[in-house]
Formats: sequence, C-alpha cells, structure tokens
Amino acid sequence: MDDMNKTQATMFVFSGLTDDAKLALFLFAFFLQVYIITVVGNVGIIVIVQKTSTLHTPMYYFLRYLSLVDLFYSSVVSPKMIYDLVSVKKVITFHACALQFFVFATLAGTEVILLSNMSYDRYAAICHPLHYVSIMTKKKCFHLVVLAFCLGILQSTAQTSCVFSLHYCASNLIDHFYCDIPPLLRLSCSDTFSCDMVTVFLIGSYSVGSLTTILVSYIFILSSILQIRSAKGRQKAFSTCSSHLICSSIFYISVFLTYVRPPSDAFKKQDKVVSIFYSVMTPMLNPLIYSLRNQEVKKAIVRAIYSFSHDRRRLLALKN
Repeated sequence: MDDMNKTQATMFVFSGLTDDAKLALFLFAFFLQVYIITVVGNVGIIVIVQKTSTLHTPMYYFLRYLSLVDLFYSSVVSPKMIYDLVSVKKVITFHACALQFFVFATLAGTEVILLSNMSYDRYAAICHPLHYVSIMTKKKCFHLVVLAFCLGILQSTAQTSCVFSLHYCASNLIDHFYCDIPPLLRLSCSDTFSCDMVTVFLIGSYSVGSLTTILVSYIFILSSILQIRSAKGRQKAFSTCSSHLICSSIFYISVFLTYVRPPSDAFKKQDKVVSIFYSVMTPMLNPLIYSLRNQEVKKAIVRAIYSFSHDRRRLLALKN
C-alpha cells in the first residue's frame, strides 16, 4: 500500500477528441460556436424568464434553473475541451480532475431531478388545472429546486469520494476529453468493483427514479389530454409538454448509453461521441428546443428583440 501511495499520479493527460491537426481545427471552430450558442441561449432564457411577468409561473421557474444548470454544466467541460483541441499538452492535475468531476456530476444529478420536477409541474397543470395554483406554490417550487441541488451534491460526493480514493499508479493517460467515471476506472490500478457498483447504483437509481416520475406523470397527462374534446385544446395541452419530453429523451438516452451498462474496453470512440452529446450538445439544445417549440417563450423573445431595437433607435435619435 505504501508503494502504491508513493507512485500515485499527480497529473493526468487527456487523449482528447482527435490527433488529426486539421480535424482538430475544424472541431475547435465548431465547438467554440456551440459553446457560444450555449452561453447566449441559456443566459437569454434566464433573463427573459426573469424580465417577463407572464413567464413568472412554476413551469418557467424550473426552466430558469434548468438553463442555469446547463450553463455551468457545459462550462465545466467545454472550455477545457476546446482549449485542448489546439493545445500540445492536454494535462490536468489530480485535484483539478477531482473538482471537474465533482461539479459536473453535481450538475448532472441536479438536472435529472429538475427534469422530473418539471414533469410533475406539467402533471399538476394539465390533470388538476383548478388546483394548480394551490399545488405548485412558490414555497413548494423553491423546496423542489433546493432538493434537486442537495441530491445532486450528495450523489456527486459519493461518486467523487469513491473514484478518487482509488490508486492511479500506472499510466496517467485518460482516454477521454474530460474527467469521467468510465475512463478513470479503466485507468486505475486498484480493484474497481465497488466503484462500479456505486456508479451503477447511484446513476441507475437516480435516472430510473426520475424517469419513472416522468413516465407516470405523462401517462396521467396523456389520459387527461385524450379526454379533451376539442382538437385545439388537445394540441395546446400537448405543446406545453413536447419541449420537456424532447429534452428529457435526449438527456436520458445518452446517460443510459454511457453509464448504465457493463464496463468494457470496447466502444471507446462511441463513448466519446455519446459523451459529447450529453455534456456539450444537450446544454445548447435545451434552450433552442424551448425557444422554438414554446409559443410563450417565442413571443417573449420577439418582444425583447423589438424592445431592444426600439430603445437602440431612440438612443441613436437622441445622440443625433
């Protein structure tokens, strides 16, 4: 044990996304644009929800926090990944790696619970419209958000403690573009069985628990929608749920493909592609999906753009 402690890795090196210099430049430009869109989109959703009084409802209260989580969730991975694409050495210290994973896992766990909270909100709104205000009070919404963050921190602490208490005494090359559980467990020279079980249990229970909440909510929602007589009423009811369904499906499919399966040395390239999707692309897609498919958000964006343009023209007129 003492020998293992003496040879414990203090630095890690990422393999990155590619060794092809030309492809790396293309990916650098592409993911830089993706990250800029992610920041602008999520900050835009946060500001619009905050500034638009008609969006001060539980649904958009949760959406604001989802955008906040996506903003930081992407920022934990994307800037380092983008920098490494044009960097000669893709290095990270042991403690920085632990911190990156802890924050990333916290935000991922929080997002899982927030998505289930949003499905519960849609269930209350569509299945119990007359009691919606009394069910989804400001106090309850606040407590649900706090619960999401607390559970995210708890599961992240358990996973981080497990993974980074292992010994990394042989190679320090992480075959990935950020610090994540599967490549770290493959790299460790310790017995990783207990960490594998902790990972499968935590991610599986969180994902399955949250997914069950979403599925049960939408079973009741679908039943209520089918009872609406007018086609316009059914369409309106379903449109308020479609954005959440799309975002949830993208997130859960990629998470299950990455974590909830037997550990293996195969399919490493596919793992990277899936990881890119849920760690980099999903935070960009969420605000775009809600903006394009939600009529109220679209109207708020149009009003905000019109108001900005009007104020700018008036300011220019005053200067002239």
